[in-house]
Amino acid sequence: MRPLDGIKVITLEHAIAAPFCTRQLADLGARVIKIERPGTGDFARGYDERVDGLASHFVWTNRSKESLALDVKQPEAAKILDTLVADADVLVQNLAPGAADRLGLGYDTLSKKYPKLIVCDISGYGADGPYRDKKAYDLLIQSESGFLSITGSPGEPAKAGCSIADIAAGMYAYSNILSALILRGRTGKGCRIDVSMLESMVEWMGYPLYYAIGGQSQPALSGASHATIYPYGPFLAGDGKTVMLGLQNEREWKVFCERVLEQPSLAVDPRFDANSKRSGSRDVLRELIVAAFSKLTAGEVLQRLDAAGIANAQMNTLADVWAHPQLESRDRWREVGTSAGPIPALLPPGTPNGFTPRMDPVPALGEHTEAILHELGYKDSQIQALRESGTI
Repeated sequence: MRPLDGIKVITLEHAIAAPFCTRQLADLGARVIKIERPGTGDFARGYDERVDGLASHFVWTNRSKESLALDVKQPEAAKILDTLVADADVLVQNLAPGAADRLGLGYDTLSKKYPKLIVCDISGYGADGPYRDKKAYDLLIQSESGFLSITGSPGEPAKAGCSIADIAAGMYAYSNILSALILRGRTGKGCRIDVSMLESMVEWMGYPLYYAIGGQSQPALSGASHATIYPYGPFLAGDGKTVMLGLQNEREWKVFCERVLEQPSLAVDPRFDANSKRSGSRDVLRELIVAAFSKLTAGEVLQRLDAAGIANAQMNTLADVWAHPQLESRDRWREVGTSAGPIPALLPPGTPNGFTPRMDPVPALGEHTEAILHELGYKDSQIQALRESGTI
């Protein structure tokens, strides 16, 4: 038995934030019915063709769902949606601001008919306020939240390499839905959840915000290094490969000088005998560290760091991650089906040992339309009429 077996989720979603949220719910056993525009579907289906002709974003965020192709603007669609929602536990949507209300799918409308329903609205800036109607994409929220101002190198701000703002909002939506289900179990009442991408990212920006509180200077752009702790980041070894390392305290600094650099005098050098001094003199210290590492291969540097108990990592490519020995040793890869054949998929992190997560196929557009409509009581002739009218 999975935690969300028997939970029904209806989702009007596109792109990443909402689909990522509902995929987590499906992983735990929820039945997720994804409403898609006939003919084109979720526009993330067209982002690329990297996975045997399918889009990389889409296969990542949409396994274990049922796809219902439905033009929600058609008159007959309202009846279908209402019938679906009538026995649903959760409705998730990240449509344009106000669109759900215009479709009769706003919380104020639905809660009167279905008081146990949990409605989760995901948007760029929230349900009200002066920014409510602004378009919001991941990069724009990374910028608006201040993330870009602390990421990158001097003069070269950089975005995160994955959709971090979408992921943040999706995870807050997911965790709040789980909390709402628990609360409903106690009170018998549903609720509305209002998740904004901006607020999700600003929460993740807590450390730099407090660092710069009261008009103080914000963390400097420092590339892949840490803005305020040093040495912490990438260093080149003699074979041209990069090693990542991180020191957290003075004890580690002393051990690093003695056992990795083999220069114990640096530990008491007044230029470097406190983290703030090392951070302020990072250019000089970097030259000393790279000079020491230039006599070693990356593998030899990593061996010294491991022996000294200093945190370190390899700078892996994505090809390296697909073949990562730790993931292989822990048997973290599975296969899920798609319309183009099976693809590898990572087991959901942190799954309790009492059940197996659901990892069913990624649906083709409209794959489950007829089955769902039959379930709702529609006959073949009625389904054909819906198809001819463009409703499905």
